[in-house]
Amino acid sequence: MTGQDLVGQRIKAVRRQRGLSQAQLAHPELSDSYVSLIESGKRTPTAAVLDLLAEKLDCSLTYLINGVTAEQMQEIEHMLSYARLALENGEVAEARARYLELLGDSGLAGLPQRRQDAQYGLALATEACGDLDGAIALLSELRQGAAAEMAPERHVSVAVALTRCYRVQGDSTRAVQVAEQILGGAVRPVWTEGLIELGTALLAAYAERGDLLRAHHFGAELLAAAELVGTPRATVLALWAEAIIAVETGRSDDAVALADKALAIYAENGDPRNLATLRVDYAQIRLITRPSEAGICRDMLARVEAELQESSANATTKLKCAHHLARAELLLGRPESAREHIQSVLSMIEGMPRGLQAEVHLLASETMAELGRNEEASRELTQVAQQLDGAPTTRQTAHAWLTAAQVLERIDEPARSVDAYQRALACVGL
Repeated sequence: MTGQDLVGQRIKAVRRQRGLSQAQLAHPELSDSYVSLIESGKRTPTAAVLDLLAEKLDCSLTYLINGVTAEQMQEIEHMLSYARLALENGEVAEARARYLELLGDSGLAGLPQRRQDAQYGLALATEACGDLDGAIALLSELRQGAAAEMAPERHVSVAVALTRCYRVQGDSTRAVQVAEQILGGAVRPVWTEGLIELGTALLAAYAERGDLLRAHHFGAELLAAAELVGTPRATVLALWAEAIIAVETGRSDDAVALADKALAIYAENGDPRNLATLRVDYAQIRLITRPSEAGICRDMLARVEAELQESSANATTKLKCAHHLARAELLLGRPESAREHIQSVLSMIEGMPRGLQAEVHLLASETMAELGRNEEASRELTQVAQQLDGAPTTRQTAHAWLTAAQVLERIDEPARSVDAYQRALACVGL
């Protein structure tokens, strides 16, 4: 049934409810025969005619167009805003519940754009909860079922999320396919911020499957495209993606230089909350590429941590900041200080994605081993194994198993260490 038919049916239903005939709706510009054609779906009323009909029927224009009252529309908008805010603040389970509640509201039936917003939000919340299969199913359904009604920007944002989910799930081939359906033609589409973001997702997928040469070449193209788009966000996205590729290819100086530039641009143009998040990620790059500068990173992270306590930053950002602080202290040979931070992190991981939980328990095991608390290290490694069992066979998973094997070897658990080494090798096809 078309929107035109639905409008006509609503007009007819309200008219009958009010006990009015078509003739009673008549107006110099609105004959009873014209009302009949509108009600049967054979004519599309103009905005002016709809205004007139709403007045004569004593009902809201919102109801005639969308099938909901102005009050219902306001409530739907409020629920969408609440769910979106919960997701932004890292309250992912709450966001998921609110989006599900919204999608159960029959009022969304006549609001295709709002329904898309709720479906997309639910997919992102489901992904944030660690349910990648569920997120992929929701995104695929949205991509196929609502394709005709979807704005180009939403098509791209769905492709970005789907590419990311496939990559994190370990299916880098599917991740590349999704992104290349839009970006992989002989002639690139006209670049936009959204397409730059999709390009960064494609870069990450190339890196995940080990196609680093292709990633390096595409990264250079993405930087040039960002210059054409000319917005700070596009530039930061491209610079940051290329910095990650530089880390992966061992170009430490390039990685830091690119990250420095991205951070400087965002500091001038971005909002404070996202700037804090970027600084946390920046510190991670510095810790990886220049571990000798752990002291600088620790001081930076300590300042960011103080800022985060006073802001509405999401829980994931706060967790990562404390996690990197623990890593910095460990690199500085201060395992007791590292332990204080890691205990704080462990108190925050409930409900976080399994991969992130595994990283936290792994760092906790390294810290405990450094302190000579082998039993506690062993318990943390048991948690790591539980989180990694059944995890996607990505390079990150391989690295986690390798680190676990090294810690197990250090605390004198040779059998478990050998098993972890074998798991690491299996993740890279050996």
